[in-house]
Formats: sequence, structure tokens, C-alpha cells
Amino acid sequence: MKSAFVFSLTLLSALVLFGCVASTNTNTTAGLNPVGLPTASTTPQPSATATPAASASASGAVSAASGARVVKVGDSVAVDYVGTLDNGTVFDTSIEAKAKAAGMFTPGRSYEPLPFTVGAGQMIAGFDKGVVGMKLNETKTIHIAPADAYGEYDAKLVQLVPLKQLQDAGLDPQVGMTLTTTDGQRARVTARNSTTVTADFNHPLAGQALNFEITLREIK
Repeated sequence: MKSAFVFSLTLLSALVLFGCVASTNTNTTAGLNPVGLPTASTTPQPSATATPAASASASGAVSAASGARVVKVGDSVAVDYVGTLDNGTVFDTSIEAKAKAAGMFTPGRSYEPLPFTVGAGQMIAGFDKGVVGMKLNETKTIHIAPADAYGEYDAKLVQLVPLKQLQDAGLDPQVGMTLTTTDGQRARVTARNSTTVTADFNHPLAGQALNFEITLREIK
């Protein structure tokens, strides 16, 4: 596997979501790949840790209790979100003021509600399922286990790549950079010595439980 790769070098981006979308999806609406939060193609289809506030089976379905329309699978929605780790660290958000307060503001990024189709596989499974049952302008907090986010950390996805192979390709990999293979796989450089480079193909958020404060801004 290692000898078959030809790598191109890009700077390692902040922890995203692209932070909350499928790993094969290059949508970068948000830092979460974006969250786009993106989902990993290897992420199992989970049940979200959070329990939906309500559920509906047809487009335009309403909550019996309130009469308000609630989100169902297949709806197109837009949400604002703040993603945090269990230690409180903000790793991604669609809200500019929150990004600035957390010291992770990215100039040039468009901070706006994230649009996606519920149940279409555009988001990590826990996030996708967590919006089901929400009503317009409702805010809820969900906790997503690693299996429903970017998967458990897999030591088999850490590869040793000959340094000379990369240097022969005109690259000078440094710790903290990302290597991108010709087929689009990305690996973080986590170590380097005189002969090898350690490339970690796990998603940066693999093995992490994620928390999201989500506000539903649009449903159609």
C-alpha cells in the first residue's frame, strides 16, 4: 500500500467537520468537512445517542402536541451549530461570533446555517439523526458517540512511509502537515525521522465523542 502512494502536500486544516459530511464528500460548507460534518464513508449507520424531540413520517408532518411542522427524513433543512468535545473545546461552528469567542475564527470562511438533506448521508450519522423531530427555531443539544461520528480510532490506519519516497516526489513532509493520496485519501503527518514518516489516515476526530448545540433555521 505504502509503495503505491504518490503524495501531494497540503497544510493541515483546523479540526473539521469538515467537521459533521461523508468522507468521500468534498463539501466544505463548514470547518467540519464541514460540518459539513461531515460523515466518514466507513462510519456505521448508527442510532444517535440523543433522542429526537419528535418524529414524523410524511413531508409537512406536524407535531400532534404543538401543531408545528417537525423535521423528518428527506426534508431539506439548514441549521446553525456549535460542536464541542467532551472537554469543552469548540472544534467547529457555523456562527461567526462563536468562532471568534473560541479563538478559531477563519477569515474568508462564510459563517451561515449549514444546509443538508436529512437522511441523505451528507452528515455524520449521529448529527443527521439528531435533527429528526426538531421544529423551526428550536435549539437542542445532542451527544454523539464515536461510532456515530467519525468512528473509533484504528491503529491499522497509521502507516510508515519511506521518507525517500516522498523526497523523490519533491516533498518535504513535516509534522502537522497533511498528505493527500492520488485517490483523495488524507493522512496527518504525526512523526518523522531520518528514514520514515508516520502518516495517520484516521479522521482527526476519530475516537472522539462529539457534542452539538443545533438550532433549526429552515425546513422545506
